[in-house]
Amino acid sequence: MTRPDIRTLIQEGTEQIGRFETMVLLAHALGVRREFLIAHDLDVPDEEKAEKFRLYVVMRKSGTPVPYITGEQDFYGRFFEVNPSVLIPRPDTEVLVDTALELFDEAPRVLDLGTGSGCLAVTLALEMKNSEVVATDVSQEALLTAERNAEKLKAKVAFRRGAWWEAVGEEERFDLIVSNPPYIRADDEHLANLTFEPRSALTDEGDGMSALAVIALGAPAHLRSGGWLLLEHGYDQGEACRNLLQHAGFSAVRTVKDFGGNDRVTLGTVGHFSG
Repeated sequence: MTRPDIRTLIQEGTEQIGRFETMVLLAHALGVRREFLIAHDLDVPDEEKAEKFRLYVVMRKSGTPVPYITGEQDFYGRFFEVNPSVLIPRPDTEVLVDTALELFDEAPRVLDLGTGSGCLAVTLALEMKNSEVVATDVSQEALLTAERNAEKLKAKVAFRRGAWWEAVGEEERFDLIVSNPPYIRADDEHLANLTFEPRSALTDEGDGMSALAVIALGAPAHLRSGGWLLLEHGYDQGEACRNLLQHAGFSAVRTVKDFGGNDRVTLGTVGHFSG
């Protein structure tokens, strides 16, 4: 039986999962860049790699997200390892990074609560030169993933295990605290499409506000004067988060929209505020 060339494999995949994802998965299976597939579409891959690609197509058709198949996801221009123990970084989370960088032009002391893959902590450590970054997570598997990402990308981050404030000393203070906690309501219809990602990182099994509240109410005790808290949240939670931060004693509270025009990050400061 004649082995298929790259053009044939692209056609096979496109009919099942669409061209874009086909190109991503075929390039990954062959260990080449996507541009190679176009320039060498008549090349015949070895049988093992072709079968690996076909397995990837089956996995994708069954619902497995592409980043869990390839083992990586782009975030802020860098590739992070991802696996089913961590959430797949979303482009809208980059808004939190942009907002943090607008606030600080000097290297602060940073805390990332619920770091997951480490995308926020690692990115801030690399973008804020000479910063001191601490990242926590309750999941040991997530922390191991984050540690590998920090090592691969040469970011200096101190990782600790614990749920929210459990891993933070009573006297510790930071200039910036960030978090992308589980905020999806348990009855949200979107959860049905996220079954491959860790549920505990997506929802609090309630109204989606419990983790946000724990972080917001605890943050003032761990922020230096003039420090900021930045929280990512759901598209419909902007007003609730602003009320939460104001209740916790924050000032200059505002919400930043994501690339789709939805409320995504709410922030506030404590103590002295000059801007």
